[in-house]
Amino acid sequence: MDYAQWFSERLTQLRMEKGVSARDMSLSLGQSESYINKIENKRTLPSMTGFIYICEYLGVTPKEFFD
Repeated sequence: MDYAQWFSERLTQLRMEKGVSARDMSLSLGQSESYINKIENKRTLPSMTGFIYICEYLGVTPKEFFD
């Protein structure tokens, strides 16, 4: 499995555990409504700043995201 595949699956897992839609998460992060969908569909990866905001939103540390 490549990195983008793993990252997208992990993001989807954590988002679903939180019980929020990709659209709602995107908008809560101040991004376009398709932002998280694009990451989960391996069309893009977030910037480092974007990744930190994603972790904060999900309530996990970057280390926990990768564990």
